[in-house]
Amino acid sequence: MPRFKPTNREQGIMIPISYEKQITIGTFEHTIDYLVENNIKMGIFEARYKNDDTGATAYSPKVLLKIVLLAYSRGIMTSREIEKACQENTVFMALSGGQAPDFTTIAHFVSSMKEEIGLIFLEILLTCSELDLLGGTEFAIDGCKMSSNASKEWSGTFTDLKKKKEKLEETIKFLIEKHNEADINHKKPDNDEEKRRKKQIERIEKKAKKIEKFLHENEPKINKKRKRENQSNITDNESAKMKTSHGVIQGYNGMAIADSKHQVIVKAESFGSGQEHELLQPMIEGAKNNAKGIGLGERYFKEKRMIGDTGYYSIENLKYLSEEKIDGYIPDQKFRQRDPRFKDRGRHRPNKKKLYIAEEFKYRKETDNFKCPEGNILEYKHKKKVYNTSGKVYYAREEDCTKCKQRGKCLLKDDTKKRTLYITDEYSGSNYTEEMKAKKAAIAEELDNIASGLEADGLPVVALAIDKISDFLAPAKE
Repeated sequence: MPRFKPTNREQGIMIPISYEKQITIGTFEHTIDYLVENNIKMGIFEARYKNDDTGATAYSPKVLLKIVLLAYSRGIMTSREIEKACQENTVFMALSGGQAPDFTTIAHFVSSMKEEIGLIFLEILLTCSELDLLGGTEFAIDGCKMSSNASKEWSGTFTDLKKKKEKLEETIKFLIEKHNEADINHKKPDNDEEKRRKKQIERIEKKAKKIEKFLHENEPKINKKRKRENQSNITDNESAKMKTSHGVIQGYNGMAIADSKHQVIVKAESFGSGQEHELLQPMIEGAKNNAKGIGLGERYFKEKRMIGDTGYYSIENLKYLSEEKIDGYIPDQKFRQRDPRFKDRGRHRPNKKKLYIAEEFKYRKETDNFKCPEGNILEYKHKKKVYNTSGKVYYAREEDCTKCKQRGKCLLKDDTKKRTLYITDEYSGSNYTEEMKAKKAAIAEELDNIASGLEADGLPVVALAIDKISDFLAPAKE
């Protein structure tokens, strides 16, 4: 039988701890401590306090800012968890100098620094600039959808919310009538049933009053661009419903623009909108203001490269980047469809319709009309302008499309009556989409040239890697 050293978990010991030695140079906590002590002006916080001569002493805003920044960096988000960390974690103890602020103090500090957080961010950004951590040549923008502490069931237009309130009131009326009916029929009351019904009525009344109060104190959220009402949320009206890879959530779209040199974020903000293409311009404008605030100038992003994914693509955004002289790289939504390497991408999705594209319609110059793949004619009807393009619109006959056996290959929706074609024949100003395609092709060609040179120098492995990048960037050859 082997023998082991005994353990005693009830044994208490005294461990000597030096707070100074817990903050090791080169660690994240040391950086926080250094920046708060030397680079961040705390006067914006100290102006709040009025206890110079009388009143109790307060926790230093330096201490509160240090522990909050460290907590967020470790994924500790709630005030109660931060308070607990200050009581149990030696690093938090060291940063706070042995102080353990109450969670209410921490919560009040965080909720009251909406104005100051922007100034703190600028001072940190200025420090990064002084340390040459900003490359200033290439930037990337991306976002992440985050759930808010609000239920999407409390969302809706003002009309939807009014209907929900009326439905709750009808439920209350039904329960009261049921109660009165029992009294008329002289049924012996069940105390437990009576208490349950009473609580149910109180709970529904509370919900109805909550909706009524919200409707009285707020205005509908009108989307001026789309000319329709956006959904409001009773619990958190700044949040919005948005689609994610995990379904629809009620929350915010957290956006960031990062410098490529050391991935330093130069602008960050959350929006109550899931439409990323609507957020590119306000994000860049915010980044320009930050650059101006730290002395880099109003035109800091001029001639700089800005990279974004397909979600940021729109004609308005490409035009904005062009006018701002920003070298933007944002692919359109159909860039993979033009790439032959993705031709079989949708073959395992049998429910997705593969529709006839414009190139499959044959133009007949002598009669100025088109013949569809099934032999029906689309006649010219009128001219139309779309963004910075103008062109002709051609319509098929409704009776031809109704009896066509291949209408499922031509019309996206079953209730669409007839097929139309918009053929562009003129551009006013720049063709931003084609310019973006050309820029992408130029980079692909440049990478091909680099790869060829490396192969000649005997570096086939590196050449292969760059060649893969080139293939990804190259558009499909017509």
